[in-house]
Order: sequence, then C-alpha cells, then structure tokens
Amino acid sequence: MNAEAQDQLNRFFDYLRHERRLSPHTERAYRRDLEVLQQFCDANSLTQWRDLSHFHLRQFAAELHRKGLSPKSIQRRLSGARSFFNFLIRERVLKASPAIDVHAPKAPRKLPGTLDTDVMAKLLAIEGDDPIVLRDKSMMELLYSSGLRLAELVDLDLEDVDWHDRTVRVTGKGNRTRIVPIGRYARKALKSWLKVRGHMATVEETAMFVSSRGARISPRTVEARVEHWAIRQGVPQHVYPHLFRHSFATHLLESSGDLRAVQELLGHADIGTTQIYTHLDFQHLARIYDKTHPRAKRKD
Repeated sequence: MNAEAQDQLNRFFDYLRHERRLSPHTERAYRRDLEVLQQFCDANSLTQWRDLSHFHLRQFAAELHRKGLSPKSIQRRLSGARSFFNFLIRERVLKASPAIDVHAPKAPRKLPGTLDTDVMAKLLAIEGDDPIVLRDKSMMELLYSSGLRLAELVDLDLEDVDWHDRTVRVTGKGNRTRIVPIGRYARKALKSWLKVRGHMATVEETAMFVSSRGARISPRTVEARVEHWAIRQGVPQHVYPHLFRHSFATHLLESSGDLRAVQELLGHADIGTTQIYTHLDFQHLARIYDKTHPRAKRKD
C-alpha cells in the first residue's frame, strides 16, 4: 500500500483509540487483522484502499480458508475490515464498502452437551438438611425443571415464584420476560430451602438464592457448587449450569417432539436457535435404531 493508504490506516487506529475508546488489547487485534489484509493487497498490487473490490474480499476470505484458518477467525478478520471500510466511508475515501455480503465459510455447528435422565437423577439425588445443601439442591432442581440460564437463576427474587400457578417469572436476554412452570421436585426443593433461607440471608435481601454472606449469590459461586456436586455424586463428565438447560430442552423434545413449545420455554426469539436440539434428538433416535433394528445391527 502507498503512503496515503498507510496514513488512512493510522487515522483509523487513532479513531479506535480516542473516539471509540477501545482497549489496547482490542486495538491490537484490529491492527493484526488489518495487517493481514494489507499484506494481501501488497501481494495483489493494490496500492489504494479504493482499489479493493468485492471480488478481492471474497478472494481474501477464500485464501485464509485455504491456509487453514477457522471460519470464526476469518469472520473476525472480515469484521475488522468492515469497521475500517465504514470509517473510510465516513472520511469520504470510499463511497461504499467492498465487504457487503462477503461472509466467512460456515463453521460446523457445535452440538451442546447433555446429561441423560439417569445421570441427571443421580446428580440430583442430594441428601442433607444443611442450608447450603438445601440451597444447592433447589438451584440445580430449578435449573433442570425450568430450563433457566445461569443469569436468570441468579437474578431471581422471592416474588418471582407464583406458588399458586406453580410458575416462575424470569427475565432473559433482550430484557424479555417469560413465565415457565416449576416441576414437582423443584417445588419441593425450593420449599425446603425457603424454610432455612432466613439463616443465611440478610433481612433486606430480596434474592431467592444467597451466598454464605447473606447477599445475592454470584454466577461464579453457582458454577463452583454445581462442579462440587458433580464430583461428589460421581458424575464422570464436566458439569456446568448451562448443561441443565441443554438437558431440559433435549429431554422435553425427546418426549414431546414439540419444537415450538420448547422454544417458548427456553425464551428463544428465533426458532432456529432451538432447532439445534432436533439434531440431538435425531442422534438419540439414531443410536436406538443402530441398537435395535435387525438390518442396522453390526456384527463384531
């Protein structure tokens, strides 16, 4: 690139630092990604940013893919380029961005982990009447019973549970509120916890779940307690709070096949997000088929 193009790049970094006030770490990430694009331009005899076309950007993404860069990393580099081109449009260097409709190759969607029903029952078979034990059991029962996110569980207040309707009101992503049912085991565990909650909570605390200090419990504490009980109950795989939500959705879908209902219970704005659980359900059915169908059984 020529001196003018380099000066435009330097002005962009000044803009990130002084106007957008991005952290030094984020600025370095932008700089690394745009240096790769600059090297591509040099290799293709492009001396001005205005020489870079839609075709060149597609070629740039394809070249990164051939070199083994992951789709996520390619998307990040394209995102950095889009921000720079938008800056050049603002500076009236470009009339339009050459990155419009240029996308990274699709990454294979990673399926969420789950616990099967027997392992979940083993994990939740916690005994004891210590307040912390009762709190932990009720948190995990509620995570599985109602498919809550970790943040939704931590944010729950006492008034969010409707004992008459057997439901809980949660506020999820995008500040969207939804009402979800509470199962029998979770209601029983919650009632046991509420009988001893006063031994831990401060008088003015409104949170449903509190730490040993009496204040609202933190996400990190919930994660640590879930991990503690997984080890204590002899569950061989890594267990984390969101695993209860994945298991909730998968088990519901296996039993009902009602994708729309599962979407509503999870609070997904887009049913496409919920559809990942249909792949898990299909895997479950495929395993049953392989084990039971006469024409599917393999001989050792």
